[in-house]
Amino acid sequence: MQNSPERSNFIWDIIDEDLRLGRCQKVHTRFPPEPNGYLHIGHCKAMVTNFLTAEKYGGLCNLRFDDTNPEKEETEFVDSMMEDIHWMGFHWDGGLYYASEYYEECYRIAEDFIKRDLAYIDELSQEEMRAYRGTLTEPGRNSPWRDRPWEESLDLFRRMRAGEFEEGRMVLRAKIDMASPNMNMRDPTMYRILYKEHHRTGNTWCIYPMYDYAHPLGDAIEGITHSLCSLEYEDHRPLYDWVVEKAGYRTPHTDKHGHMSTGPRQIEFARLNLTRTVMSKRYLRQLVEGGYVTGWDDPRMPTLIGMRRRGFSPAAIRDFIDRVGLAKADSVVDYALLEHCVRNDLGDKAPRVMAVLKPLKVILTNWPEGKVDTLTMENHPEHPDMGERQVSFGRELWIDQDDFMENPPKKFFRLSPGNEVRLKGAYIIRCEEVIRDDAGNITALACTVDMDSRSGSPGSERRVKGTLQWVNAADCTPIEARLYDPLLREDEGDDEDRKDFIARLNDKSLVVERGYAEHAVLDADIGWVCQFLRVGYFCKDKDSTPALPVMNRVVSLKDSYRP
Repeated sequence: MQNSPERSNFIWDIIDEDLRLGRCQKVHTRFPPEPNGYLHIGHCKAMVTNFLTAEKYGGLCNLRFDDTNPEKEETEFVDSMMEDIHWMGFHWDGGLYYASEYYEECYRIAEDFIKRDLAYIDELSQEEMRAYRGTLTEPGRNSPWRDRPWEESLDLFRRMRAGEFEEGRMVLRAKIDMASPNMNMRDPTMYRILYKEHHRTGNTWCIYPMYDYAHPLGDAIEGITHSLCSLEYEDHRPLYDWVVEKAGYRTPHTDKHGHMSTGPRQIEFARLNLTRTVMSKRYLRQLVEGGYVTGWDDPRMPTLIGMRRRGFSPAAIRDFIDRVGLAKADSVVDYALLEHCVRNDLGDKAPRVMAVLKPLKVILTNWPEGKVDTLTMENHPEHPDMGERQVSFGRELWIDQDDFMENPPKKFFRLSPGNEVRLKGAYIIRCEEVIRDDAGNITALACTVDMDSRSGSPGSERRVKGTLQWVNAADCTPIEARLYDPLLREDEGDDEDRKDFIARLNDKSLVVERGYAEHAVLDADIGWVCQFLRVGYFCKDKDSTPALPVMNRVVSLKDSYRP
């Protein structure tokens, strides 16, 4: 949807019709994360959809934290989500809200449901409740407590709130239809007892509303017109509508913003499934707590905080979401498309720097001792406005081990004995001798340099087929390069619901190399992104020290995505 306001989708078609028929006057959406983890790129699709839809129609978008489960929710997650949303370029112009702000109103509505015989207190155990619920092919059975007098249910509900009963003793259930083909409509639980401290309300409450009850009420109370959510909530829509209707929000009324309303309309779109990673907060938490990654911000994680640390930009992520688009059927998107969007974004923005990740020393035997040449190089080959930099060139250099082969195959155009290559922006060199240690390992290459072949000088027109990156051994910065790849192996399938996803972890998802780079990486700020010539895009990591910059590979230069 980014940069494509004229391109419609089925959600916008529905909203267009609602506006035309007068079903709503001003579009009002919301992004409602549960603060029980860090936002990942799957949440990002819902974020972009809700905020851009409001923007398209000149409406409002709320940020609401659906904090109905104090067992898993923390202020840390709330703060990180707000930071992620701002980083993505959005602001909740409709206001910041919490489901916990509506606890009193939700409780009042629950009492009203009881009085109208729409809810009852049930004392079945969890095991009994599952047994009574039935299956997908068999209807459920009514609880023996279903027909207790409403006065008794109301008294018990108030005593639940007062803290008279232990956890699990009883719950409040909606009275709908135990024979419904939709399992969500078989008298779902509305309230349960939890003696857990809430990150905002403390110990004020010991009963908490269930998500499927509190969420639609939050939408209705806030005057949301369109509740845009992922396809997994499609089967929950009848319950969503039931709660909104029974609470009185389907009757035409003036909402809190002064607009005529008949309550929110839920519209589902396909969730974002990405190959070679997991998109479940439960699985991501398992990776963190099991020590398989270094934390929620590990650059291999699909969390926004991890992607930001790796060097992905909001523009690239929004481009990716736009290309995926909105559909009604779930599908799996190739991880290579995300990397493709990142490359497209960085190609014009990232300055070029030379680095060698697997160093092999080159000694220029005919270069005068103590001579240092200063070369001028462009920071970006296609953008002169990005300026130039000075790079020193001396007798001893570093090149990459992969750029040398002692017995090369045909069409190997890099360095080999007797072969010539050009060093980027510098001179043509020829390999004369391979130097080994006592164990027979190659330690250096003795080369000669064509002193008349300096780039840009008279005589530099001589052409050779290979060009290598390099750094001056006497004037460079040691670096730690972290080479990241997707979390899961490519050949193991992408069904994150398989319980053995830990066994499918890619043991090459992180490879660490120690090499050398130009001094530009030493002075750069954390988060600075550049292209290491012929290697990939790299971002300076927060683990960097004054003595050792740490550079995360954002993406390689090779693009494997094929649309």
